[in-house]
Amino acid sequence: MTALRHATTRLRQRQFPDFYRVHHQPVFRALAATLGDVELAREAADEAMTRAYQRWSTVSTYDNAPGWVYRVGLNWARSRLRKQTREYLDERPPDNPVHQPLPDPDVERALRELPLEERTLVVLRHLMDWSYEEIGAALGIPVGTAKSRLHRVMNELRHKLETKR
Repeated sequence: MTALRHATTRLRQRQFPDFYRVHHQPVFRALAATLGDVELAREAADEAMTRAYQRWSTVSTYDNAPGWVYRVGLNWARSRLRKQTREYLDERPPDNPVHQPLPDPDVERALRELPLEERTLVVLRHLMDWSYEEIGAALGIPVGTAKSRLHRVMNELRHKLETKR
């Protein structure tokens, strides 16, 4: 390894702790709200951050590195949930509440009832305040698709909440 490459590698490794310090909690919160399971979200965020560290020379060049970490964590959690579902064929996995519940129980219940993909869109846009571009990059979908899917999901949520009141 050349001296310049070695120095660049050390510099990027030093940048990772700053990235971790700034982005671990927001990614964890987004995963917790999306998954509805704090422990699974914690494991997913840690796993995703570990993978980001392992690939930091590449991940550090991404326009939306936190989005990449979120997507890796979400994919890891989905895989874990599929495995748990296979293990609990006759028995329902335990329900773990989101760490910090939303102020309105009806909204929280309606959000929890959404399929994971739809809940992900709502959490990233309205709880994490991500742009459509960041959402698209994180989920690997075009910006227009993120907008249209979120619009449809929000209309469904609005309708559900209006009929309950």
